Amino acid sequence: MVWNAPNGRRRRFLVVEDEADIADLLRLHLQDLDATVEICHNGRQALDLACRWQWNLIVLDLRLPEVDGLEICKAIRGRGADVPILMLTARSTEMDRVLGLEIGADDYLTKPFSPLELVARAKALLRRAERPAPASAAADNQLAIDDLVLDRSRHVASVGGKRVDLTAREFDLLWHFASHPGRVFTRAELLDAVWGYGHDGYEHTVNSHLNRLRAKIEHDPAHPEYLLTVWGVGYKMREPAP
Repeated sequence: MVWNAPNGRRRRFLVVEDEADIADLLRLHLQDLDATVEICHNGRQALDLACRWQWNLIVLDLRLPEVDGLEICKAIRGRGADVPILMLTARSTEMDRVLGLEIGADDYLTKPFSPLELVARAKALLRRAERPAPASAAADNQLAIDDLVLDRSRHVASVGGKRVDLTAREFDLLWHFASHPGRVFTRAELLDAVWGYGHDGYEHTVNSHLNRLRAKIEHDPAHPEYLLTVWGVGYKMREPAP
């Protein structure tokens, strides 16, 4: 069953995978998301394609010839692009997965993977990226915690009047916190609310995204003022100053 794109135009996906059989499997299942799927087998070509064209989703293997997936992910985010990135990793490379999340990937899938899980994760990323702004008053699309200001209609954040570049997932996570200042969330609650489906065993995904957010919005990430840790429980957004 085809999962139609919201604007009537086919989505464009870039799959970066050096193993031809896996690349073909990815194309087979991803094209059902109303997408044209471009396959790339080496890192150097992928880097050029990823930065030259606009994509709705990039599926990126970390172990690639010439230029590895971590460098490609870093380059994409360095250009300010917020395209959803789904990493493919081997089970034995946990450090690579953590590094990938730290430098900007939105989610990851370990090999060998289930086609059903692949499609579920891709859909979750696309829902976040394609979600329209609510048809409500402008005030409903803006939140402020002192100097931190979020505009959901434009997916824009700023601190002290200076714009902060966030990925779609980072913005959603920050918006969730800012919508509930002072409330403590466990990792499991954040995964369910922001990622949108079960992520058993993926709690360090939250840690990685929080570390990236703190690096972007905090004056001193080692001593955060906005995103606070509640030891043994979870995390919270501080309440606005009275």
